[in-house]
Amino acid sequence: MADKKKFVEAITSREEDFAQWYTDVVTKAGLVAYSTVKGCTILKPAGYAIWENIMHELDARFKATGVENVAMPLFIPESLLQKEKDHVEGFAPEVAWVTMGGGEVLPERLCVRPTSETLFCELYKDIIESYRDLPKCYNQWCSVVRWEKTTRPFLRTTEFWWQEGHTAHATAEEAEARTVQMLNVYADFCEQVLAIPVIKGRKTDKEKFAGAEQTYTIESMMHDGKALQSGTSHNFGDGFAKAFGIQYSDKDNQLKYVHQTSWGMSTRIIGAVIMVHGDDSGLVLPPRIAPTQVMVMPIAQHKPGVLEKAAEIKDQLAAAGLRVKVDDSDKNPGWKFSEQEMRGIPLRVEIGPKDIEAGVAVIVRRDTREKQIVPLAELTEAVKAALEAEQKDLYERAKAHLEAHIYEAKTYEEFKDIVANKPGFVKAEWCGDVACELKIKEDTTATSRCMPFHQEHIADTCVCCGRPAQKLVIWGKAY
Repeated sequence: MADKKKFVEAITSREEDFAQWYTDVVTKAGLVAYSTVKGCTILKPAGYAIWENIMHELDARFKATGVENVAMPLFIPESLLQKEKDHVEGFAPEVAWVTMGGGEVLPERLCVRPTSETLFCELYKDIIESYRDLPKCYNQWCSVVRWEKTTRPFLRTTEFWWQEGHTAHATAEEAEARTVQMLNVYADFCEQVLAIPVIKGRKTDKEKFAGAEQTYTIESMMHDGKALQSGTSHNFGDGFAKAFGIQYSDKDNQLKYVHQTSWGMSTRIIGAVIMVHGDDSGLVLPPRIAPTQVMVMPIAQHKPGVLEKAAEIKDQLAAAGLRVKVDDSDKNPGWKFSEQEMRGIPLRVEIGPKDIEAGVAVIVRRDTREKQIVPLAELTEAVKAALEAEQKDLYERAKAHLEAHIYEAKTYEEFKDIVANKPGFVKAEWCGDVACELKIKEDTTATSRCMPFHQEHIADTCVCCGRPAQKLVIWGKAY
């Protein structure tokens, strides 16, 4: 047990220092390493494996809606980026520029993509001619660069990995339907796979994506009560189409502009998984996203037949479609248990000489540490049932935490008191004036997270200025 105690003490307690706890987990669980380039991180195998599972799950969902994958260039000519005024102004402070190539000054600066709207527009301009060419529903998996001043692994890095979908449609109605459809894809994925409950809603004009007519978002709550924007879907209308000349001939042979959407989810969602489910022993991974779902732990593995039985169990569980490994390292069991907990592996199966003799194994859940003695003949079904129960329980606990930390405020004094003293979200009415939005941020550091699709009526007046209310808004401090 001494080894276990020493191992666990390497992590700062969440309640003592949540930010340091987070950094401890991402580094000690082997998810990332720091690069020599400031603000950039290296995704180690354990971290990249989670991203691979996210890509696999999301990609299947995208393709089920008719989306095709493409790969676009890394560089964007400055003249191309300048074509959409609001878009370029929104990203200008974060853009990295290439000015030299092969030792020579380039005739035109090249932007390292912060996002790829302009590249997709240039492509769509060339390949869309008729209504028969629509819709175009493309997505790419890539990394992008945004020159951030303050960085933290997964949550905000200079270079990060994501997917960005870009679609073109014949009508405004079709574009709006696709925008909402993809937001729902993200919400279902977060809840069903990541066990993270979300609030769906629309961003205010101040918070919407640069160049978009509307931005829809899913907001999740971390253990410390802060919000994390977990996925966004944007309706561009025909603004980009007009800037880039993307037109098509309709059925009446009239030229019309397309309507476009864009939607994305990035590696910051791994940060959400860590901060929603993790505990003082390290990472807690929902079974559906965990690279290794089950770790078989041979006890007294030096004794005859133990390693052979552990390998047999591994093969049995793998044949049932589970992702499983055997820890046959020479570390003692206490250390192995702590390491498995640190890395967030959902379930361990312990097997030793006495277990083999009795024809049983011990299964232990990562989230509750609940132990269950199971006959070997029933092991596969018991493991599957335990994983499903853990997946469900992680979601239910996260949902209960979210619901318990949403408060209502009808007056500004009440609003400020909640933000200062109760970590979480605040529901409050808003007049729609950006001046109130800015004042709230200045006074409390809370920002508008979204105007939820499910609108409640809790007051007649704006929480900030007292004028007639227009929308209920979810407010909160955010990463």
